[in-house]
Amino acid sequence: MQLFGLPWSTLLPLFGGMAVATAILYVLKLRRRSVPVPFAQIWDKVLRDRESSQLFSQLKRWLSFLLQLVLLAALILALGDPRRGEQASSGKNVVVLLDASLSMQATDVAPTRLEAAKAAAKRFVRGLGSDDRAVVVQMDMLPSALSTLTGEPSELESAIDRVRAVDTAADLGRALAFAEDTLQGLPNPEVVLLSDGALTLPNSAPRFPVRRIPVGVSDVNVAITEFTARRYPLDKSRVEVFLEVTNTNDTPAEVELTLLGDGNVIDRSRLQLAASERLPRFFTDISGANRRLEARIQLRGKRDALPADDRGYALMPERRRARVLVVSKGNTYLEAALLLDEYLDVTYIEPASYTPTAGRFDVVIFDNVAFALPSDASSALYLNPPAEGAPVKLGKAIEGFGFDRWNKKHPVLRFLALGDVQVARGHAFSPEKTDEVIGESDAGPILVSGSRAGHSFLTLGFDPRDSDFVLRPAWPLFILGAIDTFVAEETGYLSSYRTGTAFRIPAPSGAETAELTTPRGNTVTVPIKEGRASYFGDQAGYYRLRVSGADPSEHEFAANLADAEESRIKPRAELDIAGKKTSIAVAGTPGVRRRLWAYLLLAVVVVSCVEWWTYHRRVTV
Repeated sequence: MQLFGLPWSTLLPLFGGMAVATAILYVLKLRRRSVPVPFAQIWDKVLRDRESSQLFSQLKRWLSFLLQLVLLAALILALGDPRRGEQASSGKNVVVLLDASLSMQATDVAPTRLEAAKAAAKRFVRGLGSDDRAVVVQMDMLPSALSTLTGEPSELESAIDRVRAVDTAADLGRALAFAEDTLQGLPNPEVVLLSDGALTLPNSAPRFPVRRIPVGVSDVNVAITEFTARRYPLDKSRVEVFLEVTNTNDTPAEVELTLLGDGNVIDRSRLQLAASERLPRFFTDISGANRRLEARIQLRGKRDALPADDRGYALMPERRRARVLVVSKGNTYLEAALLLDEYLDVTYIEPASYTPTAGRFDVVIFDNVAFALPSDASSALYLNPPAEGAPVKLGKAIEGFGFDRWNKKHPVLRFLALGDVQVARGHAFSPEKTDEVIGESDAGPILVSGSRAGHSFLTLGFDPRDSDFVLRPAWPLFILGAIDTFVAEETGYLSSYRTGTAFRIPAPSGAETAELTTPRGNTVTVPIKEGRASYFGDQAGYYRLRVSGADPSEHEFAANLADAEESRIKPRAELDIAGKKTSIAVAGTPGVRRRLWAYLLLAVVVVSCVEWWTYHRRVTV
């Protein structure tokens, strides 16, 4: 017999001490109460107790005393959880993987697939053998154990109740790796998977047997699988939206698409989708949306089994006025280009008045001059910089040239036609290895971008007034595009994050933590490092990040699942994991768990009833 609870070294002294205490209670001399009687001599012989000084006379209720010792021994032994040796090694060790991914929110099984899976998991753990042990693991992008490896059904059922649905895919490969680490070295290992089978299967086969309890019946679903938005660089009151709707069914579907801005309907249309079609839609001139954008779809004529992926969320960046400092002796062409964007706050100063502490600016434009950037500035545009102070070393002087080659994919140049620009005079550059040449003539580089000491820069190798560049539409687009690119690089703005990934949210670098409110209203504390708050997001919707302290701020952002594979909710009757097929696990029948401590407790109850009956029958009195 083996003990799985307290050891013998603890049980024996405990029993001895309790037995001595019980014996002392029986040895104590009984205090008799005084009772007036008519004639004391008549009762003297009846009440005499000449043997009261003898020890054994105090144990005249010996049968009751022995019964108490039996009760005590049974209770003490139950604390040791005794089991027969062959039973102790015959139990299974099971990892119960409960799929909590987005597809498990499907309502084709009432109330949802996840709730049906949880009910099946409870039936399974109730039917475990007396020597079986299990651990409950929630399976999504990152598996998490919700219980210890235990044989107690109550603990396992409590863990199953804590499983919650998330808006991410499920990584079966990570879950199986977690299960293998958990079961390493344990006898009779086994994995039980409760899932609809809508999973990305790993490439390697598991080392332990995998059984499965399937859920789900329907595959009818349409989903929003992409949703992004941005403001137009030159008109920040207008919005451009890209959206993709996917029909995961093998039959055509009709979908009603609704686009909302700040809670108001701004567009509604009907889409016809072929079987298994992914249909992209562009909205190129959306107005009326200031901050929040939301897309909703509704399947017509059928019941959509997964409403959770019928919504998309996005947030537009605030229409903040970019602060621009122009250091110039005067340039009418430059000033005219900057007037085209009403969201620019431009400050002009003479080169003689410039100081590195000029103030806080997003972009500094140096016109025919070059100085050190202000400490609070992020980026700089240099127009024909002199040799002293230029971010890139000047090469030879050149004349009569133009843009013979330019990077048409660069954000500043992608909308520009520069092939016929003529320049009278200027300089070529000698860039460093880390710099990027985005425009050059046959005589050498004339437009270079890069970074110095953490500050981005763009430098032009000639005075625009010495060319016909300033007379072309490309000139204002070049200036405003450079500013827009600098500001965009600074903010790193995303209209929405993707769930199942680590969010890196911009935050004040001086703070160490922030409070994050999730779409479900929960508030968590997240760390801030190098100006970014980190959080692993598993819910779609709108989040709010609050930073308190000397530099308080509040930032809102959105997250979407946008995973076409996860939206394919067709249940799989059979899973083939790298050539190894899973078998079906059948939940056992709940019954008495055959452990000796349970019988010991039952024996205590039985003996207590016997003692009570014999006492009242005056057998042990």
